[in-house]
Amino acid sequence: MTALNPGIQFRETMSGGFSLETIDYKIGCEQGQWAGTELAMHAQVDIDDIDQFISDRAHPGRLSGSIDFPPMGKGIQAHSGLFNLFYPSDDPTVKLMVYELGFVHQGQQYYLAGKKEVRDDTGFDLWSDTTTLYTSLHSGTDKSAQVVGAGILRLGVTDLIRLVSTINVLNAESAADKLKTVGKFGHFFMGELWDTYAKHF
Repeated sequence: MTALNPGIQFRETMSGGFSLETIDYKIGCEQGQWAGTELAMHAQVDIDDIDQFISDRAHPGRLSGSIDFPPMGKGIQAHSGLFNLFYPSDDPTVKLMVYELGFVHQGQQYYLAGKKEVRDDTGFDLWSDTTTLYTSLHSGTDKSAQVVGAGILRLGVTDLIRLVSTINVLNAESAADKLKTVGKFGHFFMGELWDTYAKHF
């Protein structure tokens, strides 16, 4: 039996104002904050093979989890998910962190599509870029379906600390393998950030 290559798993919670009354991210966030309709995405990211993940230009992983949103309910389990880290966009100065979950509510299929925009623009905004998820809700099975809501979810400092504490190495045969795998992921992550923001240091 062929041994599996080590991978990485971590959990992440992002939340923020969200509204079903608009398709604009900023307006949805403001309306959601005013109305008390905050949406929380509780996500688990699984990267099965760290070497393959790094070498693949799309840097894909598996996303699973649940959604809390007062107009729909709490703990709504997703049945499908998509994750990409530093995914190339049509704009060469922008890379995307993609978080997408499909779920069912009252017999209707919905698709929550979020993206963080890691952008080389004026000013040093690394923290904002890597913790702000522009999110839209679609009434269908993917993000090509009609948009029925929008908002902005964020990862707070406490959430980031919690995320780091959830990092788990998959299929490692030894403590050395675990350290090596975490090191590969960290080197990749910091390297991508350096490529984007180095000129601001």
